[in-house]
Amino acid sequence: MEAGATDGEVLTAEWCTHRFDHLAPELVDQLQPTLAQMREHCPVAHSSEHGGFWIVTKHADVVRVAQDWESFSSEDGITIPGGPSPIPAIPEMVDPPLHREYKRLINAFFTPQAVLEHEDATRDLVNGLIDEVIEAGSCDFMDDFARPLPGLVFFERFLHAPSEELAEVNRLATVASVPTTAEGREARGVMLRWIGAFAAQRREQEPQGDVVDAILGAEIEGRPITDLEVVGMLQLLLFGGLDTTAGALGQMMIRLCHEPAIVDLLRTRPDQVTAAVEELLRLDGPFIFIGRTARRDAVVGGQQIKQGDKVLLSWVSANRDDGEFSTPDEFDLTRTSNRHVAFGAGPHRCAGSHLARMNLRIALTEVLRRMPDLRLQDDAAPIPFHSMYNRAPVRVPIAFTPGPREA
Repeated sequence: MEAGATDGEVLTAEWCTHRFDHLAPELVDQLQPTLAQMREHCPVAHSSEHGGFWIVTKHADVVRVAQDWESFSSEDGITIPGGPSPIPAIPEMVDPPLHREYKRLINAFFTPQAVLEHEDATRDLVNGLIDEVIEAGSCDFMDDFARPLPGLVFFERFLHAPSEELAEVNRLATVASVPTTAEGREARGVMLRWIGAFAAQRREQEPQGDVVDAILGAEIEGRPITDLEVVGMLQLLLFGGLDTTAGALGQMMIRLCHEPAIVDLLRTRPDQVTAAVEELLRLDGPFIFIGRTARRDAVVGGQQIKQGDKVLLSWVSANRDDGEFSTPDEFDLTRTSNRHVAFGAGPHRCAGSHLARMNLRIALTEVLRRMPDLRLQDDAAPIPFHSMYNRAPVRVPIAFTPGPREA
């Protein structure tokens, strides 16, 4: 952090304008005020860090760049110290028209109607996790609920992967979500090897008609899909479906504990839970940044971006832009428009958004039903967050009025 900035202060204007670093540890606790300052004073800024890149923070500019894949490529993102993943995440790091061939393989399994078929099973999984802690009246929400839930749903309902391996895969996904550390890079390598072994195992089994079979049997541009492509696609499904949803759940719980009026409102108006999920995603989305590379010269927010320049988009900044949202820092269910970009925008928008929404909606419904008097534990230390492209609390210790098990 630049000299002169202290805890509780926004990082300095000079830092925001010229030396913004999305990997800076200081940014974790100052993310929203820093991005607010950038939206006001330097909405499209150029940083000298990491070889140089642009950072785009306003809603209209973020959406414009995300939708314009012909000018801004997803194939090369912002350089991460230590190097990128050895296997690209597919189709996130592929541009149209090839991108469409990959995405069509998975889209059918994550439509609203397809996801609806898993609702009852998901509610059972949610209540099973609540049963494990409900009598104690306290838990670490991340360890006991937020991290296990998306993995349970995904492993059991979509991947048909061995349930006994879920805990380790969840752990690897959490550690690997911070790829700037040696531990993170090692965890990603271990996870990629696990995915490769899982895919090989599934090839030897009878088809189950799931998304894994669709990927394994795919043809890409008239040829059989390669093993590396299979791993790349399953990698994206796992990373997109585990740590990010866990992060959204964790941030949701923090806000519920800090703003009990939201809890009171939703307990009296359960019909508003779906809208509440959208507003919570807008306020506290788990996807922070994503990188693009300019394929040709372009002007964004009045700034000249040259071919080959790196560009970093901030989804969470766009979601707090007062040019798009009135009272952007407040929870407001009366909004007539909520065009948030918590799941991205353009052709690379998250394919699993409907599944994430279902997990969040059912989790919120059942937590409110069964956990009265939600609060952070009195002796809880400040909540730390992972720093990187995804934002997830490391721990969220909560307390509540104990209740009975239901199973």
